[in-house]
Amino acid sequence: MKKEFVVIGLGRFGGSIVNELVKLNAEVMAIDIDPERVEDYAQIATQAVRADTTDESALRSLGIRNFEHVVIAIGENIQSSILTTLILKEIGVKNITVKAQNDYHEKVLRKIGADQVVHPERDMGIRIANNMVSNNILDYLELSDEYSIVEIKANEKLAGYTLIDLDIRAKYGVNIVAIKRSSQILVSPQAIEEIRLNDILIVIGSDIDIHRFEKKALH
Repeated sequence: MKKEFVVIGLGRFGGSIVNELVKLNAEVMAIDIDPERVEDYAQIATQAVRADTTDESALRSLGIRNFEHVVIAIGENIQSSILTTLILKEIGVKNITVKAQNDYHEKVLRKIGADQVVHPERDMGIRIANNMVSNNILDYLELSDEYSIVEIKANEKLAGYTLIDLDIRAKYGVNIVAIKRSSQILVSPQAIEEIRLNDILIVIGSDIDIHRFEKKALH
């Protein structure tokens, strides 16, 4: 049975979510107040609807409470984003993810019951900055204010040693949770696993420990 989603707001962020969900074989109702945007997604989404999502009766008539997950990707209109979130919670939608414009917006969204709040522009900026600063860090995902998961390319300093030889957890406080090797992914690698040159290490830990590991073990 296909999963069912609603995406409200069909700008760049919301539109990319619709496209990706459709690629993943999900049922998607795409909603926007702009008729041109709705028309753009009429042939992409399962259903594309023009609606004012600050109107509770309009949302109820669409049967939104029956969907598994609603993504609110409304752009600059913070008031509409907040009102839409509030109405969806009152209707009884179980999972709501909302795009926040700033930290104040996020605080309000969390207080009124948003299940997940995302900052796509800020988060992408963090990832790009980390990728540019270090040649070893290939990708970066912030898990919280203090913890992250990163992809680090193994160099000559690590190649040829096993995980037990390197004792990375004890020395740096980070964990290697997986190793990407060509098309192979080793999940929870054993301590006797030998690291090879250009292996991609999936490392999780606090930002301080990750930077310490990257600085001392790879340079």
